[in-house]
Amino acid sequence: MNSLTWILLIGIVLLAGFNIFIFIKKSFGLRAIASSKKEAKTILEKAKEDAEKIRREASIEVREKLLNLKSDFERQTRERRRKLNDMERRLMRNEENVEHKFQSIERKEREFSSKEQRLYAKEKEISEEKRKSEELNKQITEELERISGMTHEEAKNALAKNMEDEAKLEAAQAIRQIEEETREKSQVLASEIISQAIQRSTADHVVETTVSVVDLPSDDMKGRIIGREGRNIRALEMATNVDIIVDDTPEAVILSSFDPLRRELARLAIDKLVIDGRIHPARIEEVVETVKAELEEKLKEEGESAILELRVQNIHPELVKLIGKLKFRTSYGQNVLQHSKEVAYLAAVMAKELGVDSNIALRAGLLHDIGKAVDKNIEGTHTELSVELTKKYGESEAVVQAIASHHRDVDFPSIEAVLVQSADTLSAARPGARREILEAYIKRLEKLEEVANSYDGVSKAFALQAGREIRIIVESQKVSDEKASIIAKEIAQKIKDELDYPGRIKVTVIREMRAVEYAR
Repeated sequence: MNSLTWILLIGIVLLAGFNIFIFIKKSFGLRAIASSKKEAKTILEKAKEDAEKIRREASIEVREKLLNLKSDFERQTRERRRKLNDMERRLMRNEENVEHKFQSIERKEREFSSKEQRLYAKEKEISEEKRKSEELNKQITEELERISGMTHEEAKNALAKNMEDEAKLEAAQAIRQIEEETREKSQVLASEIISQAIQRSTADHVVETTVSVVDLPSDDMKGRIIGREGRNIRALEMATNVDIIVDDTPEAVILSSFDPLRRELARLAIDKLVIDGRIHPARIEEVVETVKAELEEKLKEEGESAILELRVQNIHPELVKLIGKLKFRTSYGQNVLQHSKEVAYLAAVMAKELGVDSNIALRAGLLHDIGKAVDKNIEGTHTELSVELTKKYGESEAVVQAIASHHRDVDFPSIEAVLVQSADTLSAARPGARREILEAYIKRLEKLEEVANSYDGVSKAFALQAGREIRIIVESQKVSDEKASIIAKEIAQKIKDELDYPGRIKVTVIREMRAVEYAR
């Protein structure tokens, strides 16, 4: 076979293969088309089903919304209908009220018209009576002028003069009454302020004595304190300037001195010597010197404690020491530091009540007796020393002047100064503060009760509130209610006539009727 034949064969084979390829591809294409059509049909059917499902769901939702809208509409319709019914009822009630008011107004108009007619008639009667009265007054005036020999103008001037004199007299009486009421009210106000300050003060009152007792562990210690031939006790007395009394008092010695600071020095020294056990003249001098240094520190602590208690600021350190020293000073048996703290507190409270500077009153009250802390060998009264010390250590002029006038040595420069002086008097005069005043106070209470008990029918009498009130219980069988009132007045008058007392005393008579029976 030649090459041409091979070429033809190859061409035939290629043509046959191409046809086969075309056929196969066509077959696959037809199969894919058929599959696509089938798939498209499936998708279409599924889409139709989904669309139908969506349509049904939408229809259901629309029906539900329609039902809800219908329900809301019906509910709103019922609510509006109810409101309209309520409005209709209110309108009907308002119409009825308006009708009633209208009828009431008509009735009042008729009554007013009737009253107006009666008033018009009454006015005519009054006019007629007035005319008659004027004529009668004219006749009386003419007759009076004829009888008195005075004209109308002269009589009017005389009457005006009499009325003017009476008015002046009444005005003078009214002025006197107002002055008395003002004086009474001012006294009451002052008493209220003072009583409030006293009630709010809780300061203690301790009457000091001139002796101190030192407890000992045993009676044997007394002999050691006395020492051989009394050397130890003489050394103690010389070092402390205190009289030491060793008597039959078991396990104790007595320290006697008018100076509380010296007694405290001796007490602390003896306590230290007893604890130490070494008691001889050299050791005594050493211990006394040590205790003096400790006592100086204690004085400072006492001063700082008082300042903190009263909340006073910026006090000079030297004044602080002197304030602490006041704890060991007394005046008529009254502790001066306690007295100074109370004066400061009372003055500050009264200053706040009156709206003035409470800080000035507080500082001046605390420092007003600071001169009493100075040794007695320095010349000058305690007021002069207090003024000098407060000036020296930088206190304000207002505080210094208030201190200077607290015993009325100078005129009061301010209200705060008056308050300090009043607080000082109150603290010193309070019952129990000082020995002499305590005795007088007790006597006054006893005298009050004696005056009340002197009346017939009085069962018991009690003096209360520091002698400012007395309560009297009377026997109901002997004293009636009317007589109880008379007894109260008579006792009040008798107290006024026979007793001297500050302020006023309230007399209360109590009559109580009790019916008692026993069931047997």
